[in-house]
Amino acid sequence: MDKKNNHTSSKEKQPSHNHMNHNHEENKKSASPHDFHEEHEEHVSHGGVHEHHHHGSFKEIFLRSLTFGIIIMLLSPMMGVTLPFQFSFPYSDILVSILATVLIIYGGKPFYMGAIDEFKKRVPGMMALVTLGIGVSYFYSIYAVVGGYLTGEHIMDFFFEFASLLLIMLLGHWIEMKAVGEAGDAQKALAELMPKDADIVLEDDSIESRPVSQLQVGDVIRVQAGENIPADGVIQRGQSRVNESLLTGESKPIEKNTGDKVIGGSTNNEGVLYVEVQETGDKSFISQVQTLISQAQDQPSRAENLANKVASWLFYVAIAAAVIAFTVWLFLTDVQTAVLFTVTTLVIACPHALGLAIPLVVARSTSLGASRGLLVKNREALELATKADVMILDKTGTLTTGEFKVLNAETLSKIYSTDEVLALMVGIEGGSSHPIAQSIVGYAENKRVKPINFDSIDVVSGAGVEGETNGHRYELISQKAFGQKIEFDVPKGATVSYLVEEGKVIGAVALGDELKATSKELMNVLKSQGIKPIMATGDNEKAAKGVAEELGIEYRANQSPQDKYDLVESLKNEGKTVIMVGDGVNDAPSLALADVGVAIGAGTQVALDSADVILTQSDPGDIESFIELANKTTRKMRQNLIWGAGYNFIAIPIAAGILAPIGITLAPALGAVLMSVSTVIVAINAMTLKLKS
Repeated sequence: MDKKNNHTSSKEKQPSHNHMNHNHEENKKSASPHDFHEEHEEHVSHGGVHEHHHHGSFKEIFLRSLTFGIIIMLLSPMMGVTLPFQFSFPYSDILVSILATVLIIYGGKPFYMGAIDEFKKRVPGMMALVTLGIGVSYFYSIYAVVGGYLTGEHIMDFFFEFASLLLIMLLGHWIEMKAVGEAGDAQKALAELMPKDADIVLEDDSIESRPVSQLQVGDVIRVQAGENIPADGVIQRGQSRVNESLLTGESKPIEKNTGDKVIGGSTNNEGVLYVEVQETGDKSFISQVQTLISQAQDQPSRAENLANKVASWLFYVAIAAAVIAFTVWLFLTDVQTAVLFTVTTLVIACPHALGLAIPLVVARSTSLGASRGLLVKNREALELATKADVMILDKTGTLTTGEFKVLNAETLSKIYSTDEVLALMVGIEGGSSHPIAQSIVGYAENKRVKPINFDSIDVVSGAGVEGETNGHRYELISQKAFGQKIEFDVPKGATVSYLVEEGKVIGAVALGDELKATSKELMNVLKSQGIKPIMATGDNEKAAKGVAEELGIEYRANQSPQDKYDLVESLKNEGKTVIMVGDGVNDAPSLALADVGVAIGAGTQVALDSADVILTQSDPGDIESFIELANKTTRKMRQNLIWGAGYNFIAIPIAAGILAPIGITLAPALGAVLMSVSTVIVAINAMTLKLKS
């Protein structure tokens, strides 16, 4: 099914964002969370935000280059002026030339290797500009020293500028990589949640410790209080409260009993649990989360493509400006002055801040979202969400709990109390497995109401149940079967059953799919931001209308998957930007078609396959957090792009000497300092991205 929309989505240009796609399947079949942890560390320290950072550790290179650079700056005048801390001795310029040669070979390697990569891809940019800057200053300085010995005349060199520029560039990249590493800490923290070893229960009930990577489906593991659970599984024995906050964002520990599922990486707060392993390696919840984060960080968005284009344009602008500056200043003055302005132009033009502008924001946004249970698979979803006109939401499991619950139970008799009516209801329904019966039983247990024992119970076909106790006959039947409507506080869309004694109604119970606590607030937030909410549900007209009226929104009832798909398509054809929110198989086609597909809950394969964003807590309130994250991320991207690009385009003419007639010029070292300051500002701006508590 082709996407028809004015917005070009990356979903149209590549295979489905299936977290278990073929590439990941082939690469990670035997991967454990520990394997992923190692891969992530390599990604952050080498690949990460800038594609050229694999040419070495900037921290190591900077620290090793620092001594050479300091000696050069102590022995070389700055712009021909000897500073108070500088000195020289016979042939010190020869020593400086040797040290500078070592420095450009070792310290400059990441830049010229990066430039080679850029030229191979025919996209010269930042690394090419840095290489030109240090290359021009180095080779001209070597020429100055050799020429001085050959002619006997002093020629001003730029060794000080060369060394300071190279050290500042290395330091800037180190700062950048440190910031990127910090931005990726959420993903790293996920890997560290997994223990290295697990206690496996053998057939004779003895315990054997094995590496988590050797766990197999079906193994039974023992998890003691305070330990992290090594793998996804089901509790065989024991009960406890489990902290899943770092995985799902659920702040309160969750009570777990025999038969309940647990997530690998969550913490067993109390008691001993015996867990049968269900998922290992790349199929585990935590590995899927890590894969999603990795995919999000590796996937370019339109904003990042724009940044790369601007950097490419900047390269050509800088080259043109440098050539013009050299030509003009050579004509007006001399070679030394012309080279000075050329070097300054190339230094100031380095688009380091621009190249860092988008990736740092995305890295911060991705990790921040992941720590709050917002997993963004498709970066472009953040940008498109800020332009949303309509949000279509499924009802069952999205806006409502998806569980049949007692919404109200009351006595309608002066003889019986509410608890007595409830005791009769649960007594007559106690042995049934029907959803209505199970809901009433659960409700009574929460109220600590004990059932009344019935002597006999019979099913009334199509109506309900009847039974006898203490010589009295009771029926619990539907409103339709009773044939009359009794005055009773019935929530909208609820199903009503009456407790009848000898033909007279003595009590009533209303059951239905309960609204989630944050659904109403979400509707208010969407409306305040100009996003029109529409509920589309496969449920019947009555149930849909009740929920829609309570929320105050439009609705579509009896919607098939095709109906939902057609609704999304029609809105997109009207030029609307559409967000679709759902949780099940019925929502998959519309999740994939929408500009932004948001899956409530990370448990279903189809949600992970079809959606751009996954909200692991299954809480509508997290949709509000996603909208907030989208708005703030996009704002930070724009701020950084404006700063990075604007700074360079304003600084280049100044560096080229356009203001020299009024005494304003920029030396190469000062240009490098200003460039590094811009980089730090961009990094700080990205790291200040935060979400409300």
